[in-house]
Amino acid sequence: MLDEALAALAASGGAAVATAAGTDAWAGLRDSLARWFGRGSERRQTAVLERLDQTGAELAAVGPAQAESVRAAYRAIWQTRIQDLLDDLDDPLERNTAAAQLRALLDRLPAAQAPVGADHGGVAVGGNLSITAQGSGSVAAAVVRDVHLGRTDAVRADDGQERPTPPDAPQG
Repeated sequence: MLDEALAALAASGGAAVATAAGTDAWAGLRDSLARWFGRGSERRQTAVLERLDQTGAELAAVGPAQAESVRAAYRAIWQTRIQDLLDDLDDPLERNTAAAQLRALLDRLPAAQAPVGADHGGVAVGGNLSITAQGSGSVAAAVVRDVHLGRTDAVRADDGQERPTPPDAPQG
């Protein structure tokens, strides 16, 4: 069982796959993630490339009505695959190294491709959200549940953009 930081990292990875498919960021993420999963094995890397290609093709083929549910399914699938890989690494040093490599891979995604998603009927925001009700009889409401943040604390990047930093790798 992975600790919270690694589980959040896996969730960020799954979201990145589901979000990047069909965008300009897809090719780079696809290749980098396949190398990460392959861990030096060309056979494993090829198998992951085939799975990623299947993911990309299915996400590209669905209509707007099914897009979010299919995206959510692939988010969960890739999160589980990442969790399984990290969980299978028995050596804590090897697990921490793999986690650091995945964080670096995800940090290279363009800010516009930062993984954000919501289930049916929800709203996802990759930034600030303000909900306001004005005037007599107005109502404003929000529900927050099952929030998983894979990154914390913002840092200013070389391009002047503020980006979140990943959580520190677990020690021990």
